[in-house]
Amino acid sequence: MHERAAESIEFIRETMVRSASFTAVPGQGGAAMGAIGVLTALLASRADTPERWLATWLAAAVVAAPIGLTATVIKARRNHVALWSASGRRFMQGFLPAIVAGAALTLALVRADRFELLPPTWLLLYGAGILAGATASIPVLTWVGALFMALGLGAVATVGLWPDVWLGAGFGGLQIVFGVIIMRKHGG
Repeated sequence: MHERAAESIEFIRETMVRSASFTAVPGQGGAAMGAIGVLTALLASRADTPERWLATWLAAAVVAAPIGLTATVIKARRNHVALWSASGRRFMQGFLPAIVAGAALTLALVRADRFELLPPTWLLLYGAGILAGATASIPVLTWVGALFMALGLGAVATVGLWPDVWLGAGFGGLQIVFGVIIMRKHGG
């Protein structure tokens, strides 16, 4: 009887851990990354070659990624959330494959001189990564991922037209809007 009770308690504990949400998604970091996205869209729209355009967006990613990561660590510590908890690992297992795929496809598209396909690729894969990660996180991320994918579909429908508008709307506007929502409704 005692053994069975211990197994039941262990099952309940594991179920609770698996069902916990990863709540260290940083609203402030998202808004800051969005500001970088808006600035980058403005700067990239003035690039005179595809290579300079790409360099502008890649430089923004190099600046924005550590901001997002640092904001995540700060929020996790403040809220006593372990980054490598079961929900944190599930979030990353959903998010990271799409980011790695985006990096690989970026390389392939640049080698093929198909720069015009980068905006839809980035928006669709980032959105897919957020959607996958949202299954282990706060529900609002489902909307973020879906809207990134919608912008990606718009970029597909208009390939070669308005690349910085699409990217600025996603990596700028959406990041800012949902960063503010996360700050207000999900503790920073």
